[in-house]
Amino acid sequence: MAFLSDTLARVKPSATIAVTAKARELKTAGRDVIGLGAGEPDFDTPDNIKKAAIAAIERGETKYTAVPGIIELREAIAAKFRRENGLDYTPEQIIVGTGGKQVLYNALAATLNPGDEVLIPAPYWVSYPDMVLLNGGEPAFVQTTLEDRFKVTPEALEAAITPRTKWFIFNSPSNPSGAAYSRDELKALTDVLMRHPHVWVLTDDMYEHLCYGDFTFVTPAQVEPALYERTLTMNGVSKAYAMTGWRIGYAGGPVELIKAMSKVQGQQTSGTCSISQWASVEALNGPQDFIAERRKVFEDRRDLVVSMLNQATGIECPTPEGAFYVYPSCAGLIGKTAPSGKAIETDEDFVTELLESEGVAVVQGSAFGLGPNFRISYATSTEALTEACTRIQRFCAACR
Repeated sequence: MAFLSDTLARVKPSATIAVTAKARELKTAGRDVIGLGAGEPDFDTPDNIKKAAIAAIERGETKYTAVPGIIELREAIAAKFRRENGLDYTPEQIIVGTGGKQVLYNALAATLNPGDEVLIPAPYWVSYPDMVLLNGGEPAFVQTTLEDRFKVTPEALEAAITPRTKWFIFNSPSNPSGAAYSRDELKALTDVLMRHPHVWVLTDDMYEHLCYGDFTFVTPAQVEPALYERTLTMNGVSKAYAMTGWRIGYAGGPVELIKAMSKVQGQQTSGTCSISQWASVEALNGPQDFIAERRKVFEDRRDLVVSMLNQATGIECPTPEGAFYVYPSCAGLIGKTAPSGKAIETDEDFVTELLESEGVAVVQGSAFGLGPNFRISYATSTEALTEACTRIQRFCAACR
């Protein structure tokens, strides 16, 4: 009898975590490494949120909480959904999890049966397919192209839906591409979904507040209210409020689905950290002005990175609408030889040689289901980004 689960053999470790760990190891060994792999704001959590956490500790808010979250936070989340997304959820329709990842995982755990398909646009966040596999489902991919700016077309979505499709995972702005859908673009997709009432929508809106220029964020149930009863709208405080380590994600959806997810969570972790929940109440109810200030910094970094990458030999980098990632193509380097003398045959070869030669850590596009590309997170200083892009330009120019 094998000791490890057969299901575990179906999944692989997170490539983004692996790259971050590799960069850390090289730095510890004395290498000059610029890590552009982590999807984490470099800003600190705002002081008012920290103070709310300290106040919660001093009040003794250190006990177990209700599995779906404290009522104060669920009310704050309901108010956020009404205020920013035009969605009406009661606290009974909301669940709080240990990060958005747990919320997504529990939704799949509560609903998937063997053979159920989950449609995932490629490129995708690395965890989506493995979450589906761990819960007995089958990931099915909707391919996008650089020419379509990594956005799903209604025709591609229509062609991918089968009688076994249970969920469509929708992430806008996207990790890893930064692509975000306008209201018209999203309406074209929701029109397709309206023709297939057996397909539920699982949104990942984690980068909602990181949209640039005059782009306006919208979410599926907001664009097509008729999808409200079969949509789980997920979000969290990690990105907009620089609270990645606080581990708070949340979602609104139909009561029966939320109850089922709470049942899973009750046997898994129970309620999330009480202090983090009280901090999140302040995050959602407190001042929001810093978000626009930080968004402008991210936008300037995006423009810098896109400009410098497009000046690199063999690189093509579209300008994304949101998040803090770019997803350039390195197709122009495939078939060339790196300065080390090694052939660059895949995007994984490209990122490996870039790290060894120039000390710049990025993530290969194949890990996100679409290559030859690579992902850069520009959630770091302008100085580090300028130096990293200079090194990338130098590396690409040296390839023959």
